[in-house]
Amino acid sequence: MVFLPQEVIAKKRDGEVLSKDEIAQFISGMTKGSVRPEQAAAFAMAVYFQNMELDERIALTEAMRDSGEVLDWSDFDGAILDKHSTGGVGDNVSLMLAPIWAALGAYVPMISGRGLGHTGGTLDKFDAIPGYTTSPDNALFRKVVREAGCAIIGQTADLAPADKMLYGIRDVTATVDNVSLITSSILSKKLAAGLDALVLDVKVGTGAFMRTAQDADVLAKSLVHVANGAGVKTSALITDMNEPLASAAGNALEVKNAVEFLTGAHQDMRLLDVTIELAALGLGLSGIESDMDIARNKCRAVLDNGAAAEHFGKMVSLLGGPKDFVQNYNQHLPTAPIIRDVLAEKPGTVSRIDARGVGMAVIVLGGGRTTPTDALDYSVGFDQIAPIGATLNSKTPIARIHAADENSASEAAMRLRKAYQLDGERNESELFHGLITA
Repeated sequence: MVFLPQEVIAKKRDGEVLSKDEIAQFISGMTKGSVRPEQAAAFAMAVYFQNMELDERIALTEAMRDSGEVLDWSDFDGAILDKHSTGGVGDNVSLMLAPIWAALGAYVPMISGRGLGHTGGTLDKFDAIPGYTTSPDNALFRKVVREAGCAIIGQTADLAPADKMLYGIRDVTATVDNVSLITSSILSKKLAAGLDALVLDVKVGTGAFMRTAQDADVLAKSLVHVANGAGVKTSALITDMNEPLASAAGNALEVKNAVEFLTGAHQDMRLLDVTIELAALGLGLSGIESDMDIARNKCRAVLDNGAAAEHFGKMVSLLGGPKDFVQNYNQHLPTAPIIRDVLAEKPGTVSRIDARGVGMAVIVLGGGRTTPTDALDYSVGFDQIAPIGATLNSKTPIARIHAADENSASEAAMRLRKAYQLDGERNESELFHGLITA
């Protein structure tokens, strides 16, 4: 029978369930050019309004995964493990998590993305490291994963190209915000990496895309059920994003925060708790250590003995960064010309933080994008960010600002102050909101 894209569009428009073959043919047609962009847009809109059942989501994810290369690590003698976060402010967990797993015998080919909206991107952080290549060829990628145990890079053109095409269409047709389409977009890239196990960090709160616990739960369940349905052992931890996770926000500043975390020089407690919990969860999924208490202790041990920091340094060096980066990061990371404290307008105790507002202040400084082609200033942002519960006064600022010029410093400081609520009822939420398993 001749495949007609318009029949698939009409079927989904009318609320019917698409077969695995229909979805596979439609996605294949996108990459081959037999399905036109306007037809892909109509398909996305039909899914947006009618949604998809679990089997359809699995089929869509697998079709987009199979639209390009699927990496094969069968010659590696360990578990292939990865993590994905739905995005937040001061969320640099990946920088510590990958080397922790590597130090415990896993292989971590982490395919990461750039900043989206008010959230920072893992690749943008690594671009702050001089010489580090986020787009290595496949031979170098495999070499780094084998020798360092982990490699954090960007999506190549060969991985899930259908997702890149469909996402570009969704971005300009107001169809981004749909759980079925979000699920397949996230997972098609991750599953194309050839994983044995995947840990998901689904954020909820003022700095997350999922603002309510109910929305986060719906997305987490969709991601976990689809990933497991596609053959990858997956669990999701729903974590709080009602304040920046690290005490730094901005690319070079978050890298510095991560190195100090790995070496033990400074560890933000909320960041430590999330990192250890995700790391232990991954050890269980991959079969390295099923007892969560023992897994947590193993993760802490490779932080304390320097093994995780050693794997991080090796990864940076093999991907073109400075060989002494861990030891001398301050000499290599860019610094902003203006560095000063941002004081609150009046003293008081922090009762609430609009984490999205903090992220937008970083964008104003030049540390994030307003258009996809914007060049970033990797040196700017905030560090020493005060958490909920902190008492602020003339000696304890909201944060320290790193800015390129007075105009951006002034506006970003104003936005930061606006993001902080002092006094009033303290709005402190739990760090962990739930665990979703298969």
